[in-house]
Amino acid sequence: MGTHIDQGGPQDSGDAVAGPVPTNVVGLSPVFTDTLWRIAVRLTPVETDLLRTAPLRRLHFVAHGGASTLSTLQSYSRLEHTLGVLALVAHFRPEDELLRVAALLHDIGHLPLSHTLEGVSGLDHHAIGLRLLRSGPIQSALERHGFSAEAVATALGVQPPSPLTNRSGLLNLDHLDSYVRSGRAAGRLPVDPAVILSRLGLREAAVSADRGTAAALVDLVCAEARLHTSWDNVGPASVVRRLAGRLLDDTALTPDRLARMTDPQLWSAFDSCAATRAESAMIRYELHRLRVTAGRAPGDRPGWDFSLRKIYRSAPLVEGQRIEVAAPELAAQLDALTSLSTTFRVWWG
Repeated sequence: MGTHIDQGGPQDSGDAVAGPVPTNVVGLSPVFTDTLWRIAVRLTPVETDLLRTAPLRRLHFVAHGGASTLSTLQSYSRLEHTLGVLALVAHFRPEDELLRVAALLHDIGHLPLSHTLEGVSGLDHHAIGLRLLRSGPIQSALERHGFSAEAVATALGVQPPSPLTNRSGLLNLDHLDSYVRSGRAAGRLPVDPAVILSRLGLREAAVSADRGTAAALVDLVCAEARLHTSWDNVGPASVVRRLAGRLLDDTALTPDRLARMTDPQLWSAFDSCAATRAESAMIRYELHRLRVTAGRAPGDRPGWDFSLRKIYRSAPLVEGQRIEVAAPELAAQLDALTSLSTTFRVWWG
């Protein structure tokens, strides 16, 4: 398993030039240290090259929390999450070079503000990510180091099940990092992440935990679902999606160009368009005026309807067993998330 020892930068020759810090994200230090898990990852040559490509650098300017970054402190980037997932793979499967590469590339297709714009004009970050894998600087970097884009695509697929991306309803490493990182940002993480990590293993390509740690993870999953269905996410996400639709309708911007924007570029585009400028300012500076109610409202009520695409509720294994068998009370907590409303009415008050 990966080491947790912090290591310094590459410059040990006594030069007066300042070296990079251990959290450097462009591969200038041979070791990257993730600040959440406190895992030190010795970067391989292909990982260093990939970190310097435009699709990976772009993720440094895309908020992992999407539009909720406007209303909460969920301000960390999609690249921070990506490197956290790499750290987890390096911890559990340090010699699996293909899975490590897949961890670095699993989110390159994300739209600006991450999941907020998913589905607008049919845009799908999974499909976009596969296209980026098979072309441009990503494909070139992979081939320079003897990796096949198709092999990476397979590692990111549904079959065979992978601890990185398994979609069987079990907790994978991607979602593990998301839940714990979000919990830290929201101040609802009662246990040191390094302690959590020490109590986890991988079984059936899924995260397995002891009963107490599984309970802590289920609490984080439930808290994340409540965040997604809260005013803090629903309100700003619904407005940003409306603005993106207007931008596509009223300008020459294409969906493909929208998909490759960073968050700052998206806000700049909103400010440059007469059809979006005023409401773009409102959502950033007068967000307190936004009103949200669960369920659909009568047609004569002002505002607009908004629906969430999905609520994530992946479950860890408990001592290697399915949660419904080993800890039915925890399974019941996750099942209760199905009662959360996914349809809303939003308006400016």
